[in-house]
Amino acid sequence: MAGADPKRTSWPELVGIPATPAAMRINHDRPELVVEVLPLGIKLDKGFDPKRVRVFYNPRDSAGLVAKVPVVG
Repeated sequence: MAGADPKRTSWPELVGIPATPAAMRINHDRPELVVEVLPLGIKLDKGFDPKRVRVFYNPRDSAGLVAKVPVVG
């Protein structure tokens, strides 16, 4: 893994990998952010939070793979 990137706001390369290692990678890159791992399709407030990244996985997939690009917000 490369060093942390304090300006990073999205992680497209994490789509298709298991959600837990994806969350760990985001935490490595931006340790000041809160990373939430959530099932795709869950109802959430739409408010923007610049200190949060949500990692959505497909709940129908037994491997828990990241289903969409994690982004800050």
